[in-house]
Amino acid sequence: MQGFANFMWLLSLALIVFSGFALIDAAVRREDAYRAADKKTKPFWLIILGIAFVVNLLFPILSFLPIIGLVATIVYMVDVRPAIRQITGGGGRRGGSSSDGPYGPYNGGR
Repeated sequence: MQGFANFMWLLSLALIVFSGFALIDAAVRREDAYRAADKKTKPFWLIILGIAFVVNLLFPILSFLPIIGLVATIVYMVDVRPAIRQITGGGGRRGGSSSDGPYGPYNGGR
């Protein structure tokens, strides 16, 4: 029985980390990107993901509330986040030039 309890603790910890990552990711994204991607608003997702994070902290994995929070987190991660990253040009500088501006390359008026 101890092995099952350890497994459930690790699963609960993984859900907390997953929902925390989604909450932080939603917080650092630009607000206008949510509207541009037609994915509700930034405050909406911050509230939903914040509730999911708190529910994962307070309730055990065997109740239904963490499952609802997990569904909301998965929806954000597989639907909203990729759409916002596409609008904002991704998370990093993969292949972009240092002279790239928000609307394309900046060539200093050349």
